[in-house]
Amino acid sequence: MRIGIVTTWFERGAGYVSRQYRDVLQKEHQVFIYARGGEKYAIGDKKWDDKNVTWGKKIPIHMPMTIDLEDFKKWIKKNHIEIVLFNEQQWWDPVLLCNKLGIKTGAYVDYYSKETVAFFALYDFLICNTRRHYGVFSWHKQTAYIPWGTDVDVFKPQNFNAVKENGFVTFFHSCGVSPERKGTDLLIKAFDVIHGPAKLVIHTQTDLKVFYPELKEIISEMEKSARLVVRTETVPAPGLYYLGDVYVYPTRLEGIGLTIAEASACGLPLIVPDNGPMNEFVGAQNGTLVKVEKYFERKDCYYWPQCEVGVDGLAQAMQYYVDNVGRIPEFKKAARDYAEKYLDWQKNAEPLKNMFNEFILIPFDENRMIMEQVIEYEVKRSNWRTKIYRKFPFVYLPLSWFWPLIKRFYRAK
Repeated sequence: MRIGIVTTWFERGAGYVSRQYRDVLQKEHQVFIYARGGEKYAIGDKKWDDKNVTWGKKIPIHMPMTIDLEDFKKWIKKNHIEIVLFNEQQWWDPVLLCNKLGIKTGAYVDYYSKETVAFFALYDFLICNTRRHYGVFSWHKQTAYIPWGTDVDVFKPQNFNAVKENGFVTFFHSCGVSPERKGTDLLIKAFDVIHGPAKLVIHTQTDLKVFYPELKEIISEMEKSARLVVRTETVPAPGLYYLGDVYVYPTRLEGIGLTIAEASACGLPLIVPDNGPMNEFVGAQNGTLVKVEKYFERKDCYYWPQCEVGVDGLAQAMQYYVDNVGRIPEFKKAARDYAEKYLDWQKNAEPLKNMFNEFILIPFDENRMIMEQVIEYEVKRSNWRTKIYRKFPFVYLPLSWFWPLIKRFYRAK
């Protein structure tokens, strides 16, 4: 079959998810990527740019995951796309367009709110990579649960015995551009009370002293004493896991939690909140679950509430590994063994290759009521730029050329 994946396509979690799907599906099918954009495009990057990647046009609509519909339609027809798989598609117009064209659609499930759960009926099929997501969408006629995993050949241990050579435990944490969501502040506070031979390495793409001015002094003191090393950079797979012995990830919210599986595959025992989906990656042999102290909603009304572990509970979990420094090689091997058994994406995703042949197209008229609800939802949150584009999509390029005049005209109205 000819399958199109609509996604963010660069060095980012969503990009890696789509790439893992592509790598499995292209063993049996022809797979094309429609890179709808995001913070940037990876044009010219050999790891992301090839003949089957189309870099979608950006449009002046300030909503997540917007797509130039005419450009998208041309891509579908040019490549004779039979199925479109959307990754985190929060703007529904492209899905509606595929429905009208009679193109089979599916979604990798990650982002949804209580209001939008019903809208997923517009997809012909859904793929859930966590039990948590599957529990919400099991009502759909064609929903598949494919346990998440990682590339255990790319993410693998370098040295089980490094801790013996160094004489201390190195805790590793990756927070990317979202230290608040990843619980980096909780980790810094917890590590501050750890005693014994221990070191903390944080990989970030944000200046933590600027992001957390209230923690600037603690961070500086830890750095001066060489207890803390902060690496502020973008690093491609397999990342910097080799720097650590134990992966600490007190995240407040995850759609999946890609780095959890990656860390276990790299032989790092895990410390994560005892909450879904994080706890789905931890068994008795590969990590520790920390009790959640409170739950609270996110501002964007994401379906699941955020969680927060206690600093004391987190510190206690970390202290265990410091107190048992001699057993770290044993813990690391157990983490790798667990990943090989349960977190190997190639094994977990094997059913996907045939599923795409089995999914059927849901008749267009069957979801007419949901379509009307989706259109009403989009109209309510549309700004005037969106309305112009919806009404005159064929004049998108002239609109971008004459944008200052158009804005002046509408302000006058």
